[in-house]
This record gives sequence, C-alpha cells and structure tokens, in this order.
Amino acid sequence: MTSSVQKTASEQEIELVELDLIQMGPLGDTLADFEDQTINVFGGIEGERVVARIYRYRRRKQRIISAMVETVLRPSEHRVATPCPYYGPCSGCQWQHVSYEHQLALKQEAVAAQLREFQSLADVTVSPTMPAPERFNYRNHARFTVRFGGQLGFSNRITRHFARVDECMLMGAKINEAITELQDKAGETSNLSVRVGTNTGDRLIQPTFQNSDIALASGQKHYHENLLGRDFKVASPSFFQVNTAQAENLVNLVKERLELSGNETVVDAYAGVGVFAILLAPYVARAIAIEESSAAVSDARENAKELENIVFIEARTEDALGMLEEEANLQSTPDAVILDPPRVGCHPGTLDALLELGPRRVAYVSCDPPSLARDLDILAEGGYKVESVEPVDMFPQTYHVECVATLTRASL
Repeated sequence: MTSSVQKTASEQEIELVELDLIQMGPLGDTLADFEDQTINVFGGIEGERVVARIYRYRRRKQRIISAMVETVLRPSEHRVATPCPYYGPCSGCQWQHVSYEHQLALKQEAVAAQLREFQSLADVTVSPTMPAPERFNYRNHARFTVRFGGQLGFSNRITRHFARVDECMLMGAKINEAITELQDKAGETSNLSVRVGTNTGDRLIQPTFQNSDIALASGQKHYHENLLGRDFKVASPSFFQVNTAQAENLVNLVKERLELSGNETVVDAYAGVGVFAILLAPYVARAIAIEESSAAVSDARENAKELENIVFIEARTEDALGMLEEEANLQSTPDAVILDPPRVGCHPGTLDALLELGPRRVAYVSCDPPSLARDLDILAEGGYKVESVEPVDMFPQTYHVECVATLTRASL
C-alpha cells in the first residue's frame, strides 16, 4: 500500500492510497486492508488494485474510515463504464460499474453466503438470480433530500456530502419529470417523496407545496398502480414494491411455488395493501390477509372490491396467526402461508405461531438475506424443509436483492 497527500485550492487535504480489494462487502462495497483495519471501498470489484480517496469521520464517538475509488490500476474483467454522471457523487448505485451478469452472480453468492452460516441450511442450493425486465428507469418511488433553498438530490453515503441530481437513471420517466419541475423550488421541505404508478401514470408527491411556481399537484393521500391487470390503491404511508414489472414476476413466482390447485386456504402475512392475497384469490378457495397498518388494511379492503373469498385481519402477524379460528373462522390448518415481512424479518412470535400452525407449504419473501437466513434456520430446526431459495433482482445497479424461499413441512 502506498499513500500520498494532496491539497486543493482551499488547502483541504486529499488522502490518496493504493489498495488491493480483497473481497465484496455487505453493503455492496469492496473491502481492503488499511491502517490495521478492514475498510469499505466504494466503486471497486474484488481482485482489483486501485487508487482510492480516504474519508475519515466520526459516528457515535466511533472513528470511521471509508474510501472511494479514484483510479483503477488493475481492472476486473467484470468492470464496465458507468453511464450516469452522478454515479460517484451520489453513491446510490453501488454496482453501476459492475457488468449486469456479474451483478446477478454477486447477488446469488451474497444469499448463499448467509445460508452457509447455519448448519441446518448447509445443503440448500441457491438458484441463479432472476434478472430484472429493465436495468434502468425501473423505480416507481423516490425519496429526495432537499438542500440549499430547494435543490433535490441525495446524500453520499461515503463522503457525507449532498449531491444535486437533475435526473436519476433508476427512476421512471414520471419521477424524472417531477424532478425537473420541482428542482430549485422545493425549499419548503428537507425531504421529498415521489411515488408513481408505472402502469397508470398516477402520481403522489409529499409533502404539500404552497409555492405557486410549482405546476405539479402535491399532497395526495394515495395513488393507484395496476399489477397483473388489477388496480391497487396505495396510501402515502403504505408499502408497495418499487419495481412494478419485477413485482409482477415475483407474484407469479410465489404462485408457482405454492402449487395451488384451487381448493386451498392461503394466509398472506404482512399483507400490506393486499397484493398477494388479492392476486392469488382467483386461484384458491380462501385467502386470509393479515396486516397491522390500518391505512394499508383500508386500502386492501378497497382493492379487493368484488372478491368474496378474502378475509382481512387488522393485527400484528405474531398475534393473528394464533387466532385464525376466532378472527377468520378457520376450522383447519391453512394449506399455505406467505411471509413478506419488513427488512428485519419475522417477529420471533410469528415463527413460533407458524410452527404451531403447521401449514403444508410456506413462501417466504425477503429483501434482507441475513434476516432470511436466520428465520429459515428457525423454521428448518422446527420441522420444515427448505425446498428452494430464489433471488429476484428487484433493484438493478445496487447490492439489494429480493428472495423467495419455499418450504414444506418435513413430515409430508
């Protein structure tokens, strides 16, 4: 490792070092040895030698050192040119410099590495990652930081600096149109959310703006999206997948893995606005949707409309799974349960209740490989066999990955 210190016109020190990138890290960065510790390096690929700029700061009294690649001395065969002018200053696309084929392989390995941490999952094979229909312009939801009297942009994770962004290559066209209209005019707030129905063109912008120079309507309470031919109302606080086209593929994958014949009772846990329950309702005898958010349940009931074979339970999943007889008049064990928890994974009470309930099949949808592996280990130790784990690329150009794990009761 060699290092040098340069000065800018303002006499700010720039610390440049040569680093060997030893492996991929958990946040999409690469890891390198520096000053007797391992640091995160943004913009690299395992096996490369680079010149990187060092950034030092403190967080909660802890000294943090990170780095960003400045020059590549020994490039990886998987390195590609980055098309976005904001790639470095923004840092939101951790893997835009990585070929898409290698992104898919890295996501597959990231999931497999988490499973290998548990003996009960040692024999589980992780499938190749399902590619996304679009590699850019796929997002239907953006959260912007607003600074300097109304500039829209993002905060760089490494440098901690604000980066103004006039167009984002991950966002759909309607969101980029909103950026153009709101740029330099959004000084009434420090944070801005724009959500768009990819298949409807409907738009939700929060918060409400009073600036008469802004031509776009804002402050909407909900918007509509169409998924697999069905309309969904989504309230401002409710969760909805950010990649509409891949969300349709995700629903179809879950449907296939549950092997539905039309006679089943299916429980959709952490149901949100009811996507799985509603889209699977035509293929089952009965669907039971569990969701604790009152706003999401209200949307789900409206989204279900004429469907008569759905029951909605407004409660925490860990409570409701043990009360299905009382809450949904369920007289027998459901045939299948869909788990789609937040990033932290399932509440321990949810897993206990699921093991007590004993459905024939479980489809676990996860956006966080570590919490997925932890929960699969508990279910495997409790008598379930993990039949498959299938990564789904919901977030191209980033390290984030969705997964569908399918489990069956081991006694079957």
